[in-house]
Amino acid sequence: MAEKEFKLPDVGEGLTEADIVAWHVKPGEAVEDGQIIVEIETAKAVVELPCPWDGTVTRLLAEEGQTVEVGVPIIAVEVAGQAAPDRAERAAVPAPAPAESTPDDDEAGAHSVLVGYGVRTSSTTRRARRTAAGRPETAEVPTAPEVPVEAPELAPEPRATEPRATEPRATEPRAAEPGVAAAARALAKPPVRKLAKDLGISLAALAGSGPDGSITRDDVQRAAEADTQARSAQSGNGSRTATSPTVSGGEERIPVRGVRKHMAAAMVSSAFTAPHVTEFLQVDVTETMTAVRRLRELPEFAELRVSPLLFVARALLTAVARHPLVNSSWDAAAEEIVVKHYVNLGIAVAAERGLIVPNIKHADALTLPDLARGLQTLTETARAGKATPADLSGGTITITNVGVFGVDAGTPILTPGETVILAFGQVKEAPWVVGGQLAVRQVCTLSLSFDHRIVDGELGSAVLRDVGSMLTDPLRILAWS
Repeated sequence: MAEKEFKLPDVGEGLTEADIVAWHVKPGEAVEDGQIIVEIETAKAVVELPCPWDGTVTRLLAEEGQTVEVGVPIIAVEVAGQAAPDRAERAAVPAPAPAESTPDDDEAGAHSVLVGYGVRTSSTTRRARRTAAGRPETAEVPTAPEVPVEAPELAPEPRATEPRATEPRATEPRAAEPGVAAAARALAKPPVRKLAKDLGISLAALAGSGPDGSITRDDVQRAAEADTQARSAQSGNGSRTATSPTVSGGEERIPVRGVRKHMAAAMVSSAFTAPHVTEFLQVDVTETMTAVRRLRELPEFAELRVSPLLFVARALLTAVARHPLVNSSWDAAAEEIVVKHYVNLGIAVAAERGLIVPNIKHADALTLPDLARGLQTLTETARAGKATPADLSGGTITITNVGVFGVDAGTPILTPGETVILAFGQVKEAPWVVGGQLAVRQVCTLSLSFDHRIVDGELGSAVLRDVGSMLTDPLRILAWS
């Protein structure tokens, strides 16, 4: 039997870190090759990671909610019948330098960690302490001398613990005092150490209630509450303190990470890079709403959820065919406009973890039923948090349906790398002049934002006018396709 550590992989596009969303396994549970063991959230999407081996989970090396860098081990699995370097072989190898490799690589010929992402997990720290204390594993290599066997167990100890030990020291005296030494030896996982640092709690003063006397989140939070109450009593404020998260009217801090972090950076980059222009058009979509109801009755759409968005998407795709320049991007380095002769249609989706824009690849080549199926699958996958990095990359033009939130119009920000985004407002009854007579019609507002470096007012107006005309009279879609 051999224990292998599964390191967080780069799941695409050079991402450097991810958050652990949910574990699907626990220590002691048997796993199979290809079984989904964990969900992680990157800057792009939530991704499911499969286990690469058959075996038994021995340890989870990262907690839910923890941010882990690419190349850092996140789970240990005991694998049967797999060869691994024993401790005698490790003893013959000099202790590695701190930034070069991990002391616990169990795979022969394991690939090195990505440059700049050194391993810094609590697993190495815990295992080194237990082994240094008991050294039960030296019996596995009776032919190896005792001293060389112990050396690699103790050598990695300063390297593995140093980054962890320094975290809580920011709030403690740096002099060589017994309290500092105790803090360095305190058993606590990285998220607990960070919590203690944020709350200003010294780990040296805490008695751990976890396994082997380790300090838990509850221990730190209890200490913080006691400290807060003590300060409140001294100041005469009672329990009404600004630092208490339970007091009504207080503050809440939400970590900006994963999808939300990527969305924020992308919106700032787009807003301050591309000169935005937004135009509005109010249109009578009564005939489109009638066509939606008729499509729902056709057998080709029997199992599909047909909505006005389907006609908006087809109208925009037709407008792109008539005005190809709007389906392009600005290449600043080459000083060129790149016109895409394919359409990867993006749909902005308000998912639980933030706004994402998955896209339908080559949407311009799809039939109307296939486009309806693509829209349905895309939105369901995105809202369930299952969109992959591939789903979220490569878009060429975007639609955002603000009407589902009861909003008439807006000024949407361009998806980075794209030139046009169309906002579709809510459909509602309104007075409208038809043939010189006042009538009640189904009306909505379209908003088109475009990059004014590529699209001027004439072209932007033509695209918006064409989309509006096709929604007013859906037969135009057939005539212009």
